[in-house]
Amino acid sequence: MEVITGISLPYTARIGRGLYIGHYGNVILNEKAVLGCFCNISQGVTIGVSGRGEKRGVPVIGNRVFIGANAVVAGAVMVGDDSVIGANSLVITEVPPASTFVGVPAVRSSDRGSEDYLSPSAGL
Repeated sequence: MEVITGISLPYTARIGRGLYIGHYGNVILNEKAVLGCFCNISQGVTIGVSGRGEKRGVPVIGNRVFIGANAVVAGAVMVGDDSVIGANSLVITEVPPASTFVGVPAVRSSDRGSEDYLSPSAGL
């Protein structure tokens, strides 16, 4: 699949139902990544391993999370349900549920969640 679509979804990654990848190319998931249900991932997103010692690990992404274009979520972090990761952001800390994080490194910019980014059929 990676050769044809430019999207790397290892069979060992735990991916919930309803995953939506809006555009072709450069989506990389670590083999141990965990994604909840009805996540929306834009092009150029990396969800990967990072950190040292006890902090080394892979992200756990909650349900109904929107991840903008070219964002990176790295390390043993939890991204809460109904959250938004802005385009070109680097997430290396916990993201509380129903919040928006943007920047490098990403910081909380809003208490609004992903409800405006996901379709009504996304299990809301």
